[in-house]
Amino acid sequence: MALKKFKPTTSGQRFKLISAFEEITSSTPEKRLLITRKKSGGRNNEGKMTIRYIGGGHKQRYRLVDFKRDKEGIPAVVKSIEYDPNRSARIALLFYTDGEKRYIVAPHGMKVGQQVVSGKGVSPDIGNSMYLSEIPFGTIIHNIELRPGQGAKIARSAGSYAQLMSRDGKFAILKLPSGETRMILQTCKATIGMVSNIDHSLETSGKAGRTRWMGHRPRVRGVAMNPVDHPMGGGEGRASGGHPRSRNGVPAKGYRTRKLKNTSNKYIIERRKK
Repeated sequence: MALKKFKPTTSGQRFKLISAFEEITSSTPEKRLLITRKKSGGRNNEGKMTIRYIGGGHKQRYRLVDFKRDKEGIPAVVKSIEYDPNRSARIALLFYTDGEKRYIVAPHGMKVGQQVVSGKGVSPDIGNSMYLSEIPFGTIIHNIELRPGQGAKIARSAGSYAQLMSRDGKFAILKLPSGETRMILQTCKATIGMVSNIDHSLETSGKAGRTRWMGHRPRVRGVAMNPVDHPMGGGEGRASGGHPRSRNGVPAKGYRTRKLKNTSNKYIIERRKK
């Protein structure tokens, strides 16, 4: 992975720092794995704005990504590594030996021509999907299921990963990207390796226009609003606005919003760091 820095020929180029896209091998997506993606602009079925700061953006088509990896025992060859506008990670196009084609989230270090497989009795190589009961301790994993057969829910964004710490009864104990230690059933699947595009968090847009291309409209600070619009609004001059909180009055910066009676609390061994 590498980042590309530009000469400051314009104001927008001065602080621009984006991916060099060196790992991408194909710019044409697989047609059968594309579906249209309509934009709402933050409006509901009546045309009223229900979510602010959404609108515009470049036209995108959704890539159907296989998060279940349910073609067990059938080897596949990586045909290409591609860009996906719908996620921060890269995706890989797999050609299975039975003729089917599928996209998966590409792990870091995956190469074109590499063979991957999922299921039981699989070696813990990068890109292989395995059950948590068979993965060696200390292995870096991503695309982790929360329930068997549900499909990957954890560690799917660029550069993220979890680590298998131990097993206890029918559960595997994982250290998640947030720092949380959690129990997950051993019958759930996970993919070996960490997610690709590890330098994504270091990228800098460089100008407001690139943010608009992504479909984000300008976001107004709460302290710049009137008291009727935000709890932190109002005041003479540049008032601080009081305690940091959301538009609905929920405190930010340390206030825990997780329900105390959440049924999944019993699976959490250690909470994420403050």
